[in-house]
Amino acid sequence: MEWEKLLTDSRLGEKSTSKQKAHDGRSEYQKDFDRIVFSPAFRRLQDKTQVFPLPESDFVHTRLTHSLEVSCVGRSLGNLVGEKVIERHHNLKNNYTKFHFGEIVASACLAHDIGNPPFGHSGEDAIAEYFRSGNGQKFKSKIKDEKKWTDLIHYEGNAQGFRIISKLQNPKIKGGLQLTKSTLASVTKYPRESFINIKSKSLLSKAYKKYGFFQSEKDLFKEVAYATGLISQKDEKVYWWCRHPLAFLVEAADDICYRVMDLEDGFRLGLISFKETEDLLTPLINKQALKGYKEKDEKDRIGYLRAVAISEMVNELASVFLDEEKNILRGKFEDDLISEIRRENALKRIKDISMKQIYKSRSVVEREVAGYEVLGGLLDTFISAYNQAYEEKVSAKNKAVFALLPGRIPEEIPNDLYLRLLRIIDFVSGMTDSLAVSLFRKIKGISLPGGRVTE
Repeated sequence: MEWEKLLTDSRLGEKSTSKQKAHDGRSEYQKDFDRIVFSPAFRRLQDKTQVFPLPESDFVHTRLTHSLEVSCVGRSLGNLVGEKVIERHHNLKNNYTKFHFGEIVASACLAHDIGNPPFGHSGEDAIAEYFRSGNGQKFKSKIKDEKKWTDLIHYEGNAQGFRIISKLQNPKIKGGLQLTKSTLASVTKYPRESFINIKSKSLLSKAYKKYGFFQSEKDLFKEVAYATGLISQKDEKVYWWCRHPLAFLVEAADDICYRVMDLEDGFRLGLISFKETEDLLTPLINKQALKGYKEKDEKDRIGYLRAVAISEMVNELASVFLDEEKNILRGKFEDDLISEIRRENALKRIKDISMKQIYKSRSVVEREVAGYEVLGGLLDTFISAYNQAYEEKVSAKNKAVFALLPGRIPEEIPNDLYLRLLRIIDFVSGMTDSLAVSLFRKIKGISLPGGRVTE
């Protein structure tokens, strides 16, 4: 792969050349960042769970604060890498600075969780479970395309995210938000379709453990991959490409933040003691950085350790990327960067402890169970109404349900069942946690809108 193509500022769905683009003091990649920030889908992340149920504490992270923090870390990684890459590749000096690298990574990081449904990763599992073993199983015989069915039974928030930014945010405009193809390629950590040919050992590597786009957006991603020069790895029936190099930095920024920040959240909520949290974070930093540390209170100490740990890991991860640059450009590096740093064992220990004491805590598990009930129930209700509307055999109840669908769902109902199901998934997965719970309670008669309690 070549950096000049990888850093293209051409936009998905936009015909104008870079010479025709209006200059307003922002680079094209800064415009990507701004378009994501001002999108309704990004704003909804403020009421989507990162790990802990939102009402439990005003300190813990939402998907919004997590995405902003990942973006900050990603920008630093991109700047560090960009500076050295430009020194190595003299042909880049006239058109690019280190900040262009940082801007692309920051924008991609900002959008990396934009497709997550309510209730976090358990929400993804709930949607997949609905089609795999819930009432959605009945559609299997009607969807003949195995790849389309695989999209549903292995539902993936990463693919939903690509669908949102490349189509749903501006459904009447090709390319959706019309982000640069470099940003779109960088945000796609898993550049393959859902259908897996298990004969290909490469598809079992970390870089391809999930998928990054639905069949409905496959042609859009093909366009992105071609424009950025990603190496095609077409293997019989499977469409996949090697990662955009900057996608490794997006993944690394996310890995740093969720491991360290989730640990701090766990400490703040009393799930992990100060001593244990301190012992987990201290191996991530150099002892010289602890000057004046003992003068702080416990909360400030953990905050300080977290900040220093992230700073030091950013520098180490940038070095690993630069050491592996040639392999990455050849599509030969398929691991994650964080597994290549000397602090890997300390990070693994944090992950193991967090899994036991944070991710399996009672409040988190209760939320996961609720997610299955809420999302399964919403899918069942709205899919039934939408399909009946297509068949023009709508019951009185489903007429009322159909009226609850938002105006952003196009009036024309598609003939393709797969596309109809995706539209309802768009609606349900796009909800905030609060809206999903509230709407579920109302349509199930658990609580009534505008009701009044009388004695």
